[in-house]
Amino acid sequence: MIERTLIKVGMADLNVTAAAGILKTTGLGSCVGLILYDPFVKVAGMAHVMLPSSEIAKEGKLNHAKYADTAIPMLIRRMEELGAAVSRMESKMAGGAQMFAFTSAAGDAMRIGPRNVESCKVMLEQYQIPLKGEDTGGNYGRTIEFDSATGILLISSVQQGSKEM
Repeated sequence: MIERTLIKVGMADLNVTAAAGILKTTGLGSCVGLILYDPFVKVAGMAHVMLPSSEIAKEGKLNHAKYADTAIPMLIRRMEELGAAVSRMESKMAGGAQMFAFTSAAGDAMRIGPRNVESCKVMLEQYQIPLKGEDTGGNYGRTIEFDSATGILLISSVQQGSKEM
């Protein structure tokens, strides 16, 4: 039995592991939990992406982990420091729910979940990282755990139960 370390990833946060670890994040509503994984060296990273683009940032010091367009490059760099290669990386994602119903007059601004998913996919395409699985959309929250030893993503929700990807 391999002992695995639990590594928590908070909201608007990211983390990586080169050891046998479990990367876990909770509270994925409209946020996206994005996992990058190099199966050759078993280096994994997870970002809890809150918003699609840093262009809307209003804070003084930019939190790179908060936005899809800045979190993914940062995650790749951190993983490369641990021996991963972007050419071997694959990805999985979960979240991106539309948690509340809005009138069509609210427009695109309130489609945070779907826009987070789209933005993550654009970044993955830019880096040519294949998306091996996703559990996105809906109107319910998720908790995810990624096992870097096995490459398995466990997705849990009150409404949908648990499943592996």
